[in-house]
Amino acid sequence: MLHFIKLDNLSSTPKYQQIYNSITQGIEDGNIEAGARLPSIPEICSNYDIAKKTVEKAYRLLKEKEIIKAVHGKGHYVKTSQVKQRRRIFLIFNKLSRHKKIIYDSFVKELGEDVAIDFYVYHNEFALFKEMIINPNHPVVYSNYVIIPHFLSSAYKAREIINELPNHKLLILDKWVKGIEGKYAAVYQNFEENIYDALHQLRSKISKYDKVNLIFPYDTYQPRDIIWGFQRFCVDAGIAHEVISDIETHELARREVYITLMEEDLVHLIKKTKLLDFKPIRDIGIISYNENPIKEILLDGITVISTDFEEMGRLAARQIIDGTANHVENPFRVIERNSL
Repeated sequence: MLHFIKLDNLSSTPKYQQIYNSITQGIEDGNIEAGARLPSIPEICSNYDIAKKTVEKAYRLLKEKEIIKAVHGKGHYVKTSQVKQRRRIFLIFNKLSRHKKIIYDSFVKELGEDVAIDFYVYHNEFALFKEMIINPNHPVVYSNYVIIPHFLSSAYKAREIINELPNHKLLILDKWVKGIEGKYAAVYQNFEENIYDALHQLRSKISKYDKVNLIFPYDTYQPRDIIWGFQRFCVDAGIAHEVISDIETHELARREVYITLMEEDLVHLIKKTKLLDFKPIRDIGIISYNENPIKEILLDGITVISTDFEEMGRLAARQIIDGTANHVENPFRVIERNSL
């Protein structure tokens, strides 16, 4: 019975949830029958080198769902073979962040309880992405593959791997990828148009400054579409502009606007403004990507341009629930505060 329990150390799904998913899948597939005795908690702990409380949590959840029962002095037994067939989703993010958590929470909430999710994080590294996709510990079949495709390099190789997946089960999330074949679902940001439209909305305030700077690090996973949209706006508006790769070594100047994509760059920028005694609006303008509560407070409020991450998760889940394969551009917004 132990061989039905699949634990994947590459997965970010908690081990107790992996145990729960393995057992319910075995029951759903007919491999574990009603009345079957499950491995004891010590057996699982010893075989997989995991903590007792992890297995106890999995078995407690199975009992709460009335899938198994405990018989005093004998062990745990499968109570029913009538386990509702659940969607099994392979979900892979490029990194963990506050914004990715919003997507994840919204996605899971909209799907509801009767869904098994194997969650992976590849940290923008192609080699790790490949290892997670081509993984012998995966269940035989997933109902859906949901992928956020941001890479520091080898993006074309990732596309080749994605094209090996069944396209009718595929959902591309957050970033549009050229060259994906077949009819598949997508919920994505239009990075070029979003920054162009956001800056156009802020044009009356930006025009009070002499120059606009986009801080775009060399080693960022962010798409270069952002640079193209930024430059196109500045050319159309007749505004002096520059793309800066390193804010730490850049010399700040008065009457200029700085747009940050990464949170660490925003921190460096704010530190430098304090050292120079620069004040937002009076001396410089600041625009930051991606909303979070801290930006409401910093410098009496940072102006933000941001996609709606909660809506992104919800829209992705709706496509899976409804069985659609649409390409949906996610909503984008501007939040004006006292930094511009």
